[in-house]
Amino acid sequence: MKLTISLQVTLDGVAQANGGNNEEMDPGFTRGGWALAFDDKDAAQYILDTWRRPDAFLLGRRTFGLFETYWGARSDDGGFGEAISSKPKYVVSNTLTDPAWEHTTVISGDIAARIRELKAQPPGELLLVGSAALARWLLENELVDELNLVQFPVIVGEGRRFFPQDGLDFGLELQDSTVFGTGILGLTYRVGGRPVYA
Repeated sequence: MKLTISLQVTLDGVAQANGGNNEEMDPGFTRGGWALAFDDKDAAQYILDTWRRPDAFLLGRRTFGLFETYWGARSDDGGFGEAISSKPKYVVSNTLTDPAWEHTTVISGDIAARIRELKAQPPGELLLVGSAALARWLLENELVDELNLVQFPVIVGEGRRFFPQDGLDFGLELQDSTVFGTGILGLTYRVGGRPVYA
């Protein structure tokens, strides 16, 4: 299976609290909800189509808890709850032992080895949504095949960014791009090894 990271990010790369402030998830972050003002139905459909596509989902522990509470309890939410609830979910956690959300498996211990095992399964797609800290770790450990970034035309000026200031370098190959009427961009890149420098 290919591993795809799908994140909503600001122009300055912030990947947290796009839908609002959640004090438990983002203590002290005051600029949450930066995606909501755009209310772009075409971009929302693009994101939903991305959620409907994979064979399984990969989530970090905190995002899993938030999604389980929100998406796991909804059947009339426009499709997001159904898209993620109906598929296998793998949550990375050393503390969660008995998840209540259907079709959920906990990954702990040697995370990299377990993810490699998932990637070695028959063709398909394992999609990470949200979970920016896990996404950074996966990229740094060279486990990512594709990046799907939904970039919003806003600079929030603070917050946790998806790409760290220091880390490995990656060459990317643009696979697809979509421009929405509000200025939101849907960008899909294949992760292709190291870049070439002049």
